[in-house]
Amino acid sequence: MPRTALALAGVLFLLYPVLRPWTDETTTSGAREAMGSTAWVVSHFLAMIGFVLVPLALLGLRDLVGLLPTAVMWVGAGLTLPYYGAEDFGLHAAATTGTNLLDVAEATRYNPVAITIFGVGLVTLAVGAVLVAVRVWRVDRYAATVFAAGFVLFLPQFFTPAPVRIAHGVLMLVGLGWLAISAGSPARLRGQRAA
Repeated sequence: MPRTALALAGVLFLLYPVLRPWTDETTTSGAREAMGSTAWVVSHFLAMIGFVLVPLALLGLRDLVGLLPTAVMWVGAGLTLPYYGAEDFGLHAAATTGTNLLDVAEATRYNPVAITIFGVGLVTLAVGAVLVAVRVWRVDRYAATVFAAGFVLFLPQFFTPAPVRIAHGVLMLVGLGWLAISAGSPARLRGQRAA
């Protein structure tokens, strides 16, 4: 089950930027087109499910990754999800009503408390992923590195163009999928932990 959850999370983190509408959100028409679409709601929701699945999977792998990294990932996901919910459902609602969407988007995205919690959540996820990678390093250093890189780069990728964000989705898919495969051999894991 943990392996399946990791692999599914990887697919969802790839689908998030692939399905997300990429329009010029600095214009009212571009913002309405993107945020008012069903694809906006679906893509952001897929990312939210990915953030739920990763800590759940790590809980199932706590013998390998440890309780502290698992708890740190839970906290990071918990702090990240409210912002995603506001982006997903709040901005979609604003885009489909007669409100001034750009003002609402600005107020939602850059509210000092919201953006701080979001940033702290993503940094906490990055720290948790590095802690997981440290524990997994002896089992599979490449899986550990790619897994951690995906979460470490999650915050910076928001400041890049669509192709880079889609490439980040590929990185998440590879890192989570690779970790799922590496975590699949209990005998190998026991042997590595004993070393």
